[in-house]
Amino acid sequence: MSKRAINPAELAAPVGFAHAWLVENPPTRTLYLAGQCGYDQKGVVLHPGDLVGQMGQAMANIGVILRDAGMAFADVVQLNFYVTSRDDYATARKAFGQVWKQHCGRHYPGMAMFQVVSLFDPEARIEIQGIAAQ
Repeated sequence: MSKRAINPAELAAPVGFAHAWLVENPPTRTLYLAGQCGYDQKGVVLHPGDLVGQMGQAMANIGVILRDAGMAFADVVQLNFYVTSRDDYATARKAFGQVWKQHCGRHYPGMAMFQVVSLFDPEARIEIQGIAAQ
């Protein structure tokens, strides 16, 4: 079995964590995704106050990590969404669906949504964490 950190150069450099860990135990490959917010390459939250915009950026960031691990959204088996407002999510549900389809099409892994008091970055409205496997 081998383990290696996945930290794509296109994403903000992680400090005190890895963007993901790839565990390979041939023929199985499992990717553990750290929580992803709507950060740009400098670590600044894009789309301040815009839950859907931040979700789109977080999903794009996950796509970069998956690509660097040799995976795709079709390999994602579980996602957790942490939002700071359930009401904002309920209002934006259709727009969330459009962002989802843009990245994942009709692939629906196991998912959970949690409302939290806050996230580490006070500008962040959503954080997405998950697991992918091949």
